[in-house]
Amino acid sequence: MKRLSICFILLTLIVFMGCGNQPKSLTIVWAEWDPANYLQELSKDFTAETGIAVDVVQISWDNFQDKVFTSFVGQEDIYDIVIGDSQWLGRNSVGGHYIDLTDWIKENIDVESIYGPAMTAFAEYPKGSGEYWALPAEVDAAGYVYRKDLFEDPKEMVAFQEKYGYALAPPKTYAELRDIAEFFTRPDAELYGIATWYSKISDGITMGFQQVMWSFGASYGDPKTYKVDGYINNDDAVKALEFYKDLLKFAPPDAPNYYWKETSNAYLTGKVAMAMNFFAFFPGVVDPAKNPISHDKSGFFVAPAGPKGHYISIGGQGMSISTYSKNQDIAKEYLKWFMQKSVQEKWAKLGGFTPLKEVLESDTFKTATPYNEAFAASFPYLRDFWAVPQYAELLEVCQTNWSEAITDIKSSKEALDTIAQKHEEIFAEAMKENTEE
Repeated sequence: MKRLSICFILLTLIVFMGCGNQPKSLTIVWAEWDPANYLQELSKDFTAETGIAVDVVQISWDNFQDKVFTSFVGQEDIYDIVIGDSQWLGRNSVGGHYIDLTDWIKENIDVESIYGPAMTAFAEYPKGSGEYWALPAEVDAAGYVYRKDLFEDPKEMVAFQEKYGYALAPPKTYAELRDIAEFFTRPDAELYGIATWYSKISDGITMGFQQVMWSFGASYGDPKTYKVDGYINNDDAVKALEFYKDLLKFAPPDAPNYYWKETSNAYLTGKVAMAMNFFAFFPGVVDPAKNPISHDKSGFFVAPAGPKGHYISIGGQGMSISTYSKNQDIAKEYLKWFMQKSVQEKWAKLGGFTPLKEVLESDTFKTATPYNEAFAASFPYLRDFWAVPQYAELLEVCQTNWSEAITDIKSSKEALDTIAQKHEEIFAEAMKENTEE
């Protein structure tokens, strides 16, 4: 019996010591798309350098937020690094789901080397506070692809010049965008001028319309006072929404349902002359296997300017560390590794969009793909939706009412007035709760 006890103790020690020598690993969760595949490939270098295995778990876009937020509610330690949307910062920092990286970033990351709008959008909350909860991972933006074979066709160029009085070229303003969309709309030939975002699903119409709203002179409201009335429903906002609604005349019949998947499909199947999408989805455009029609005939341009400004919807995500992770030190090691210039150069080469100014502004990056130059040129104009903890409620109000405006359930003015009222109610309730706490 004594010998058995000693053997049991020795066996337990061996198992315990063996467990302690088990290779460390890191789990990163992201949405299911090409950049996540690039990150898995890039992370092989981290594993080679450190011996730490990295698993990039991908979740479909439709279920991404719900699955991650459910894991937070259950305080599960299944994810170490979360690559979440910028709008998640408010909810997950205030909710205690992301760790505060402010001091660590100051000691370990050269913030000056990162493009300012990227840190503001993907890392900082509250905005302007200097408090950081993430580092930029994939910096993205809304942009446009167009059919160069149509735009550069001599007959089309002459016809356009005669009709509109200026040369046919990628549009620099929304007025030009409308003219070109109208010009190429030929339903009898199953060709339409434009595909852009109108979907009520997710943040579709919001991401599509907000950049038009900003560029026409309106905004979501005052970020200091949270006053909304008079900002999101002023005359400029009404003009912007009427303009955006008018573009539907030059889009395929099912355009009210379009978000990134649908605009991509419309372009890849030859239905439209121009299509808006996130730059991160443009690799498919230049891939002959995915785009047999126009992979070698496609050009890219920056989302246009409006009559009162030039703003573009920012896309992409930041890397945050889960409060419930048991590998927070390893996660920090990974974040520091990821932000190195050499790693960012490889990230860009694989197809990722870097936040490092030196890499972003290099000729190597701009010439790496047919769309990188337009992406880099979009950076100065990037703007974001509210990143406050109430963003989901605010977004739902926008999605519902802008959708009702473009489908004529409400007038543009009625829809905007409703958004202003409901947004102020949401902010008032949030302030009340904060006061009571």
